[in-house]
Amino acid sequence: MVGAKYGKESNMKYEVLRISSGKDSTSGMLFEINNGKRTFLAYTLEDEQRDVKVWGETRIPAGTYKLELRTEGGFHTRYSGKYGAMHKGMIHVQDVPGFEYILWHTGNTDENTAGCLLLGNSQTSNLVQKDGFVGSSVNAYKDVYPYVAAAISQGDVWVTYTDYDGTVNSNDNSDLNSNDIMEKLSEISGEIQILNAKMDGKEII
Repeated sequence: MVGAKYGKESNMKYEVLRISSGKDSTSGMLFEINNGKRTFLAYTLEDEQRDVKVWGETRIPAGTYKLELRTEGGFHTRYSGKYGAMHKGMIHVQDVPGFEYILWHTGNTDENTAGCLLLGNSQTSNLVQKDGFVGSSVNAYKDVYPYVAAAISQGDVWVTYTDYDGTVNSNDNSDLNSNDIMEKLSEISGEIQILNAKMDGKEII
């Protein structure tokens, strides 16, 4: 359960761990970091990595960014209507070089994002399905959003986007060789969490 991890603390930290890159997308996982311990929150999907940015088709650079709540724009208007009192503003990644209006929101494939982060409770890796996929996105968003928004209201909140695409090797980064991460990576590689969804042009978030 997500909520118990937040309490009244400010200065919360999150990490988007990018675990596999495809031609059109990046599959990953979102963790909360609290007192050095990572706790899994949701699966993630972004656009692909590109050396030269293509608008709407490129993930943001790895790095650490501050999170704020954006209370204007089309997403904010739509989500205010959709989520009611829960919605306090869009989770907005600040000061990304060469990018603006990078948000966390719902969606299933890279067609639903233009550099933003999609959240899901299940994942089909882009090593299995060309575009990658996150499922049960609305439920994941409802689970994660209230606590991130509350943390932002209490103090500075930061997220680190970490590029860890490809085969896991504990020698690459010992800090990432923790049981929670390795367990989730094992689930993905073993296809335990694969959602065999037929998109057929339907919106199934």
